[in-house]
Amino acid sequence: MLENKKKPNPIDIHVGSRIRLRRNMLGMSQEKLGESLGITFQQIQKYEKGTNRVGASRLQAIASILSVPVAFFFEDAPGHEAGQAGGLAEDSSTNYVVDFLNSPEGLQLNRAFVRINDPKVRRKVVDLVKALATDDDE
Repeated sequence: MLENKKKPNPIDIHVGSRIRLRRNMLGMSQEKLGESLGITFQQIQKYEKGTNRVGASRLQAIASILSVPVAFFFEDAPGHEAGQAGGLAEDSSTNYVVDFLNSPEGLQLNRAFVRINDPKVRRKVVDLVKALATDDDE
């Protein structure tokens, strides 16, 4: 690999995308996360793109701020085989979920859904979405 620009490591890209996913799920801005860490939002952008690697102590701090275990950032990481890190590797479905949650509609739906406290109402919302989805397929 003799390129001038070094490509980011796939793990760094994955960890960055998981940081972005969790930050978006919480409705937190890059600026807010950066302030909490004492760094700029531009540095957060670089982490999220995978262009800058997140050090272990900083990743621990990010996990604490975003209220997730450090392992969250490595779930379904490239190179993980089935049976590692909590179950079967489902690369295509995981990418679909990440893409969905990073879309404006997915983010809005997720934020609204997690505010529903009643499990029965949540189940009915899921049933409604399934019914609407199957109507489009027919």
